[in-house]
Order: sequence, then structure tokens, then C-alpha cells
Amino acid sequence: MPGTMTACRETPSPLLATFEDALAKLPDGYVDGHFDQRSWGVTVKRSQDGKRIWLYGEELSGTDIVSFNLYRLAGPGSILKPCEMSSATVVEFVLGFEPSTEKAAPPP
Repeated sequence: MPGTMTACRETPSPLLATFEDALAKLPDGYVDGHFDQRSWGVTVKRSQDGKRIWLYGEELSGTDIVSFNLYRLAGPGSILKPCEMSSATVVEFVLGFEPSTEKAAPPP
């Protein structure tokens, strides 16, 4: 399937660890922030069992989006499944996204 990546095999370990650390720091729910000097709204949902993380980000003054699921495997590793974009785009976004210090309400 295009855009699917087994992160534990195709992404170098230091980059994967940095990506997962940055993702873990994002709060659950909605948060405003900046990426590439543009305003974004990002929603993160984590499954109760901790095996799936879903992220949807939308540029607030444009048309760009970032969306993916990260599945934790029973053994070591994870599978990153971007939604109609490259894994590199997802990794770059998560590493570069800076949440605002104030939590904002989601847009209507």
C-alpha cells in the first residue's frame, strides 16, 4: 500500500525514537501551534490500550493537512500509516510542530 511504512524497519532507529518522543509530548485533544511558520490546528487521539495514536493536523489559513495512525506492535516497533502522504512528511511535521503554550478551543 503506498504511503505505508513499517517504522521499525524503514526509519533509522534514532529518527524513529526522536519522532516517537516528539509525538508523545503532544497533548491529547486539540491544540493550536505552528509548523513551517504557519498556524496549524492539531488533534491527537490515543486509544485506551495505548496501541494506536491518531493525529490530524490542518493548516488554519491554508489547505495543507497531515494525518496518520501509528500502531504499536505486540513485539518491538511500530507501524506508521500516513493518510495519502509520505512517511517523511509525517515525521517532518511531528518533529517541527510547536504547540502554542495556551490551549485553544477547536474551531467551529
